[in-house]
Amino acid sequence: MKEGPDIAFLGSLIGDPARANMLTALLSGKALTASELATEAGITPQTASAHLGKMEAAGLLALRKQGRHRYFALADDDVGSLLEAMMGLAAKKGHLRTRTGPKDPALRHARVCYNHLAGDLGVRMMDSLLAKNFLTPENEGLGLTADGKAFFGEFQIDFEPLEKLRRPLCKSCLDWSNRRSHLAGSLGSALLTRFYDLGWARRIDNSRVVAFSARGEKEFLNIFPI
Repeated sequence: MKEGPDIAFLGSLIGDPARANMLTALLSGKALTASELATEAGITPQTASAHLGKMEAAGLLALRKQGRHRYFALADDDVGSLLEAMMGLAAKKGHLRTRTGPKDPALRHARVCYNHLAGDLGVRMMDSLLAKNFLTPENEGLGLTADGKAFFGEFQIDFEPLEKLRRPLCKSCLDWSNRRSHLAGSLGSALLTRFYDLGWARRIDNSRVVAFSARGEKEFLNIFPI
């Protein structure tokens, strides 16, 4: 076998349908119990525990203990970005699951991708920030301009704690429903939190849907024009 990163190993972990369903459920950013993840995957709790142990050992999941309860979450932003990128590629190549439902349009409009905004509104926000030169393509990532930092400062984004984090400040993430990029990184996470704090949007229980109020969406569209 050739030397280098073992993508076959990661592929085998993510490629199992039950594990893929559990990982997708954790893209909501919430930590879930083994029983909750077993329900998401349609398998028994015992089988789920075996799958979760393998993914934790591989560094895809992090285990959090609270009293007698054990919760699982994605290990870090890299895992979330990988999953969303794989979903984007699958959609682009036509590898789509056929299950549809009333939540589908809402998921495409605005949803949480691990800890940042995705969907139509997430892509619109990225397009607007690039058009205004608040963000610029930089090597394989994104750069924040001086005008951009001033804009976000006026929007009451505090950069001091963000700059202390080990994860990237600005990062593009491929959006599976639009097949274009939205904003990830610590700035993307801070913006989504700000939308919640302003009362513009809220998370729908047991879903990745981010529901904007009529007033909140109007304000969002005004501040991120195309």
